[in-house]
Amino acid sequence: MASSLALLSLTPAISRHSHLLFSRCPSPRHLRLAPPAAATPSPGGSPGPGVFLSPRALSQLDELAAFRYEHAFPHGLLTVRALSRGPEDDAVAEALVRLLASSFSETVRWAPAQRYAQLLTFVIRRYLHDRRGLAPHAAVLVGFYRPADAAGAAADEGDEDGEGEGGEDEGEMACTAEVSFNAVGAPGAPPTPTPPLDFPYICNMTVKTALRRRGLGNQLLKACEDLVNKMDAKRRVYLHCRIIDQVPFNMYRKAGYNIVQTDSILVWLSLQKRKYLMSKELPQASAASESSTKDFDDNILTY
Repeated sequence: MASSLALLSLTPAISRHSHLLFSRCPSPRHLRLAPPAAATPSPGGSPGPGVFLSPRALSQLDELAAFRYEHAFPHGLLTVRALSRGPEDDAVAEALVRLLASSFSETVRWAPAQRYAQLLTFVIRRYLHDRRGLAPHAAVLVGFYRPADAAGAAADEGDEDGEGEGGEDEGEMACTAEVSFNAVGAPGAPPTPTPPLDFPYICNMTVKTALRRRGLGNQLLKACEDLVNKMDAKRRVYLHCRIIDQVPFNMYRKAGYNIVQTDSILVWLSLQKRKYLMSKELPQASAASESSTKDFDDNILTY
């Protein structure tokens, strides 16, 4: 993930795993609830009774609903879209809870974490519920993968984890990321070094274990950037990366992200790993959208 959902009193951390790119995310006790009703759309993505949304916000809701990012690999097709708040995506949200819980369990390899698996699932489910309600100020992206081999696609439909719940046309749930576009959608209790809250921020980015090192993470990052441009947000994007995570760090640098600030060594006193705050100035939307149509490069860094 681009940022870590911490368990109980654990502070946010960046995973040591190359597929986890955790960044500014709250611990469960600091999980941010939905904003006041004036900024919260009703289920289905449209404003509820008494809710006022500006024409720009309504346009952004439509943009989120229509957002699709596709990339064809030699080995399959990745499709990324925004998770809606409506009941039609409840099954997808549950599959996403399992994906995030599994990734977090790999990050925290200690016995109490296993015993608190049910609590962890509850915390993540509540967190996703709140984040889904923050549209259009934030979005949870979900990526679905369909292998090029038809036989492999059929096998994925029978995934015992049930993570093909996005529909037979979407394929197997493969990855996820979260993007906040302004201060209203920014996660609460951000770790240091803290980026400006009114700028886009990428976090909670992870790829399913069986699908890592195929280039999905790199394309998921591009999908996040593409959505930032489409949402007409500020073009400077921020994220965090742990200093020890060399693989994601190399991926970020290759994607054009530069170090803005580095954690103080005193962060070790809070049992966290030191982090880089990284930033990138996105190109114009037209240039960003072209990246989704480029052919897969075997030389690109994957994780």
